[in-house]
Amino acid sequence: MFGKFQQTVLRIEVPADASSIANSLLHPQKLRQWLWLQQLSDGIPEKLHPGLNFQSQLGLVKINHYVEIAGDRSLRMLLSEGIDGYHEWYWGDGWVQSRLEGISLLPLSWGQTVNLLSLQQFLGTTTENNQNC
Repeated sequence: MFGKFQQTVLRIEVPADASSIANSLLHPQKLRQWLWLQQLSDGIPEKLHPGLNFQSQLGLVKINHYVEIAGDRSLRMLLSEGIDGYHEWYWGDGWVQSRLEGISLLPLSWGQTVNLLSLQQFLGTTTENNQNC
């Protein structure tokens, strides 16, 4: 793998409970709504589960994902091809933490920041819509 070793950990506050965050991270239908930097492959089941393999694409770069852990408050995926490493997510009521580590030519810290801000905005919009109903 070409690139350099990178590691980044970000934790942000979000206007949502742990259940809403889990739905946004574990259901590909929801992921596609806020993860606008990446295109997820077709044919992914309704919910991520351990042992699942799928692919995403960031421009011309393909990233393979292997779901190692998918629980009520955590998600861990092993990454290969465009990023050789792993991505961990942890969450609770009002917060999300993302840890990304690997070798890549991609600017991982920048992408992680954009993704977390997009998730934060998505959860804010979703929470507002649920309160208005």
